[in-house]
Amino acid sequence: MKYIILSFLIFAMSCASNNQADENISIIPQPNNMEVGKGSVTLNGDVTLSHNSESLLLLVENFKTDVAELISLSDGNDENANIKLELTTAGANDQAYYLETSKKGVVIRAGSEKGLYYGLQTLKQLMLFSNSAKGKVVLPVLTIDDAPRFGWRGLMLDESRSFFGVEKVKELLELMSLQKLNVFHWHLTDDPGWRIEIKKYPKLATIGGVGNELDPDAPAQFYTQDEIKEIVQFAAERFIQVIPEIDMPGHARAANRAYPEYSGGGSEAHPEFTFNPGKEETYAYLTDILREITTLFPSQYIHMGGDEVHFGNEKWNTDPNVRQLMRREKLEDLKAVEHYFVHRMADSIRMLNKTVIGWDEIVDLNLAADNSLVMWWRHDKVNKLQAALDGGYDVVLCPRIPLYYDFDQDASHQYGRKWGGAYSPLDMVYAFPPDTLLNLTQNQKLIKGIQANIWTERIDDVERLDYMTHPRLSALAEAAWTNKENKNFDDFKERLKPMLSYFDALGIGYNNPFEPELTPEPVSKYKK
Repeated sequence: MKYIILSFLIFAMSCASNNQADENISIIPQPNNMEVGKGSVTLNGDVTLSHNSESLLLLVENFKTDVAELISLSDGNDENANIKLELTTAGANDQAYYLETSKKGVVIRAGSEKGLYYGLQTLKQLMLFSNSAKGKVVLPVLTIDDAPRFGWRGLMLDESRSFFGVEKVKELLELMSLQKLNVFHWHLTDDPGWRIEIKKYPKLATIGGVGNELDPDAPAQFYTQDEIKEIVQFAAERFIQVIPEIDMPGHARAANRAYPEYSGGGSEAHPEFTFNPGKEETYAYLTDILREITTLFPSQYIHMGGDEVHFGNEKWNTDPNVRQLMRREKLEDLKAVEHYFVHRMADSIRMLNKTVIGWDEIVDLNLAADNSLVMWWRHDKVNKLQAALDGGYDVVLCPRIPLYYDFDQDASHQYGRKWGGAYSPLDMVYAFPPDTLLNLTQNQKLIKGIQANIWTERIDDVERLDYMTHPRLSALAEAAWTNKENKNFDDFKERLKPMLSYFDALGIGYNNPFEPELTPEPVSKYKK
């Protein structure tokens, strides 16, 4: 996999201005406190790196590998090292870091390994986007005292509809970590395909994994448990939490193809859409699945979906097991059945010592607020966000407009989605969240952060995935990290230019916000 390559260095050398070390410092996301001094510091020759804790060994070795094409680093002692990593007493924010460059070299201090990692990502960008050559890095003289605006800085990828594979996911994780994003929400099951191996129910992958949004008969594609472990470990080394989503009770058609005995049916438009809430066996089956999920993902969270059940629960009206459940539990309507199901499965998730995440539909279900997190996605239903906050729920903001990346980036684009003409341009992503949302609650701590969601109904290949993701991923990173008073869109666009050159060197596509004609919208095979 390509992380840093020499061709980018050649490009950087030809484009960097002579005074770039003093001006035009390109870091994304913009640090919240940065003071730039005069002059520059050069690292070349025998460059050494020291650290003061054995717990930093993996972090150090990974950084050496990351910058190997830029500069060769060897171990040094604390007194004379050119780059010093100092793990200090833990502070209030475990994601904060301090970075200083001077004639003496580079010092990064933090109260946690995570904070040091973020400091190294800042240093990595300073190295990448400076006036450097192979074996010689020129850095500006500066001090940075930085911490994020939001603790949750997330990205979701839907691989049920389109499957991308291990290397592409790793590439995405690498670009997330470079820009200090720290949550990867992995949408692994939905109607088109089931994408994760479950040992106890192998047909979920081998039969449920057949098909995608374009071709219902495409050969099965899924991640083996070994591949899941590999990706989770890769993410963990970059301080990214991987959160699995196993959709229920709706969006279950792929699972029901594999094990129809647990299907609750659907509707004409959405056949076999639900699991059967009237069968006790359904709850045992799903809990078995979640138990295996728990062994694969160390994250404290499991996302259970819980959205759009009404699309395909029509058959519940006539299913004898559901009718019997309604009589036994005195459930008045199908909404009450849905609530019963979600409560049962939420209890199973909690029994597995995990915290429940659901889309904002779960606000109506009165789940325990102290062990549930709500993802607010319906931008046209601010009342649901208000209800979640009033109910004391932790909330992640991920509204369709502007944080669904299957939506178009420009009015002229043809293949993405629009909502009543609205779409999600770069500047709108950058400006999120507006004060109108943050003012909904007196307790700002309930808003854990923000997340963009890459749904793939209109993304059928890697080319479109890159185009719809970048550079909106960079705008998301700054929106999530940088305090409002430190954000400036025009300045961000200038700092974005070296990042786009980096994408060019890595062969990663994007939508060019400066010269869009150079990156025309890739055609999608999906229906407009």
